[in-house]
Amino acid sequence: MTQTSFADLGVSDTLVAELASRGITTPFPVQTMTIPDALSGVDVCGKAKTGSGKTLAFGLPMVMKLTSAIKRRPRGVVLVPTRELCLQVAEELRFLGHSYGLHVVAVYGGASMSDQRTELATADIVVATPGRLIDFLERGDVSVADVQMVCLDEADQMADMGFLPQVDVIVRQMEGDHQTLLFSATLDGAVDRLVKRHLKEPVYHEVESDTVTVDTMEHRFIEVHYLDKPKAVAAIAENATRILVFVHTKRGCDKAAEQISAEGVSAKALHGDLPQSKRERVLASFAEGKTKVLVATNVAARGLHIEGVDIVIHYDLPKDYKTYLHRSGRTARAGGSGLVVTFVEWNQMTEVRTLQKEAEVLSTVVKMFSNDPRLKDLEAFQPPPYEQVVVNPLRKRRRR
Repeated sequence: MTQTSFADLGVSDTLVAELASRGITTPFPVQTMTIPDALSGVDVCGKAKTGSGKTLAFGLPMVMKLTSAIKRRPRGVVLVPTRELCLQVAEELRFLGHSYGLHVVAVYGGASMSDQRTELATADIVVATPGRLIDFLERGDVSVADVQMVCLDEADQMADMGFLPQVDVIVRQMEGDHQTLLFSATLDGAVDRLVKRHLKEPVYHEVESDTVTVDTMEHRFIEVHYLDKPKAVAAIAENATRILVFVHTKRGCDKAAEQISAEGVSAKALHGDLPQSKRERVLASFAEGKTKVLVATNVAARGLHIEGVDIVIHYDLPKDYKTYLHRSGRTARAGGSGLVVTFVEWNQMTEVRTLQKEAEVLSTVVKMFSNDPRLKDLEAFQPPPYEQVVVNPLRKRRRR
């Protein structure tokens, strides 16, 4: 059976050649499904897991269809939930758009408004977090009245972070007819209301799967004493290239990075209190392989795309299955393989079993100490068959 190519989907020869120069020759399912409809001009609603290739799914049609803008009136807008995703989507669109002479600008909080304002003067496509774009709209530094195409990327995450009212404010200022593309891992609740409010007779596409997580992702649940966690990370890191470690709090992030570094493993912290310039340096060091372990709060759970993250570690047990999936999605991206390791403390068994059930990842929790040789190759280690354990079972009362 002949595989579908980007050319078959209607992608221009120029962009096909650009993609091929990066070794990208075969589209992923979400791209195969949505690109032809996006190019035809209809509104598109795409549902697919994190790491499934959604950026090219909207980026290729956007670059091909948009015309050059006049001053401070861009033709295309991409709304994203986080600074990290904003930078990465903008970088991808710059690569695609340079052959078409399109100027792509990233607009996000934590960076100089003056510099961003200067860049907005010649922007054809703006990739933005909602709050910062509203700042510029209110100051009169940019207008979205001439927008021809808008993409709402990671819509479920924007809903979770409370950004949908800001999205409404922005989209309502798009005066003319425009095409709307929406991509999300889920389409229920607030995202469904967003679709009904801003998309006109959208075509729905869903990448079908029997599981919530990608098939190339391996999951291991390890019972670890909280004092032994830094040493356990160091043991796992011995045979790893890049490890992304997730914790709950900024303070915990700094502490974990310091403790892991004390074990002889290069580790840095990434959280919202860091200046944007330092965040970018930390990410660059991790992407270049100078830092082996990146310890992050949930700010990086969505929107952080770095090639070659082979292991994600839930250092702190995720609060719910959505957080688990968002964090885990930083590995096994775009068809690659990856390992997800969850540290479980002795008193978290009830929570972890609920989490596993909702995330559709049923796996036995195995107790290990940091000197356990199995930690050095957890992907090869196969836990015993999963058995549902009844916590605090009802017992018959003894008669005296």
